[in-house]
Amino acid sequence: MSSLVWISGASAGIGAALAAAAPFPDARIIDVSRSGGPAEHFKADLADPADWSRIAAQFAEELAAYDGERVVFIHNAGTITPIGPAAAADPGAYNRAVLLNSAAPQVLGAAFLRASAHLTCERHLIMLSSGAATSAYAGWSSYNAGKAAVEHWVRTVGQEQPAGGCRVIAVAPGVVDTAMQSEIRATDETVFPAVSRFLELERTGALTTPEAAATGIWSLLTRDLPNGSCVDLRKL
Repeated sequence: MSSLVWISGASAGIGAALAAAAPFPDARIIDVSRSGGPAEHFKADLADPADWSRIAAQFAEELAAYDGERVVFIHNAGTITPIGPAAAADPGAYNRAVLLNSAAPQVLGAAFLRASAHLTCERHLIMLSSGAATSAYAGWSSYNAGKAAVEHWVRTVGQEQPAGGCRVIAVAPGVVDTAMQSEIRATDETVFPAVSRFLELERTGALTTPEAAATGIWSLLTRDLPNGSCVDLRKL
């Protein structure tokens, strides 16, 4: 095994495509999610802070004596639910969204950096972002804010890395044809005024496939990008 890769939310969508398209033939791929998929599964609820310490412990245990060529953590998990005005959202669902979209990336990203700090091999931390990080969509407050938090965290932590340190990148994959997009298109315009834009993207065949998004994300490992970069696959 020359590569050890963790992917959060690899049970479906972009995460599953990332696991299937890993460019390292002998890589060990670990899916961190609730439901699991074809990859090795570490069962965890990424919206539950109690599980973050379990994930951090696995990073530390697996990397303590690691002697392979590279380690990678791709934080892909996120949620668009609940869609609608913040004041009208179910409090429990809203709290989970904030924890998953805003807090989990920072806590788990920091845990990966700590666990891999002693290694001299290639180290990559890739955070999934979105155009929503910079474009405010009414009805997406927890999602918009979460992606903005991810990008600013990446910019900051990228500056903190020493020469030869972990490469930290945020990537917006574009509008990808996943279950999340189906959920968005099924939302009433009264709670998500921009729904017509996403209906039009599907109608005109403008959605990216999860497989194409995965290929673009994996290409970041070999691109010459400054540490702390926040990139959009559509502009590379």
